[in-house]
Amino acid sequence: MHAKSDIDAFLNKQGWILLDGGLASELEKRGYDLNHRLWSANLLVTNPRAIARVHEDYLAAGADCIISASYQASIQGFITAGQSKKSAINLIRQAVEIACEVRDQFWLSGGKNINGRLKPLVAASVGPYGAALADGSEYRGKYGISREQLIAFHESRWEILSATAADCLACETIPDINEAIVLHRLLEQTPDRAAWISFSCRDNKHISDGTPLSEAVAIFTDCPNVIACGINCTPPRFIPSLIGEVQKGYARANIIVYPNSGEDYSNISRSWQGKADLQDFAGAAYTWLQLGARFIGGCCRTGPQHISDIRKKLTQREI
Repeated sequence: MHAKSDIDAFLNKQGWILLDGGLASELEKRGYDLNHRLWSANLLVTNPRAIARVHEDYLAAGADCIISASYQASIQGFITAGQSKKSAINLIRQAVEIACEVRDQFWLSGGKNINGRLKPLVAASVGPYGAALADGSEYRGKYGISREQLIAFHESRWEILSATAADCLACETIPDINEAIVLHRLLEQTPDRAAWISFSCRDNKHISDGTPLSEAVAIFTDCPNVIACGINCTPPRFIPSLIGEVQKGYARANIIVYPNSGEDYSNISRSWQGKADLQDFAGAAYTWLQLGARFIGGCCRTGPQHISDIRKKLTQREI
């Protein structure tokens, strides 16, 4: 299985894999206007170097794995934005190529000499159908379309991303049980491709469409190429309970958690609102590790400093 040995090397050496933090929200923090239906993927067209710089900063902060800017990238999305189909395919590939090039340059320019670190991994982001709608549906699910339509959306992008040099596929922010079933089908079709599955959750027990998380992760019990199951872009306060729900449904998989800041996304204002819950994000991450999580990082509204803080905290006592 592609990347399995590399992942095992991290887990055997340090007991965990540190993911990066938010990409789009970090780009917005740096002044880039992402008010576009392609969100961060629009910068693949207008300013790919900006994406590369964020990847660089996460690696410098200590991330063991960076996630490509393909979350909201889709063939139809790029065509709607004025690109040709050929250009759309190339841009989706480019998202992974940027991440791989940044990782390789980091490693060659001294990263391999930093405190015995292993060569970082690159995960190709496979965002949900809801992300392409650009209306906040990845926090609701229940799209109102058939599984066949979901397959039609995912299949072409899956083919592109699974053929890249990424170490694994990151099926992330999945809000809908039907979408999980579709991704299961695609995983069966590409048995040599490692992937993780992470859901957006509405509370401490359910994914965004209301399905119990334990039932959602159980779908993947017969997928040997699934390297981790868990939660992302969900408030930190729900994570401890949700780890337990993953353990109920799929004890064989590593658990992955990379929550957001705890704020809520408003589609009306296209912004994050409410109060952040990041005062002791590193301390919370250590608790998640103790509860059984092995892939740990941040999502929207977390940044390089949070990842740096987590690395310092986790290395105090490796397990």
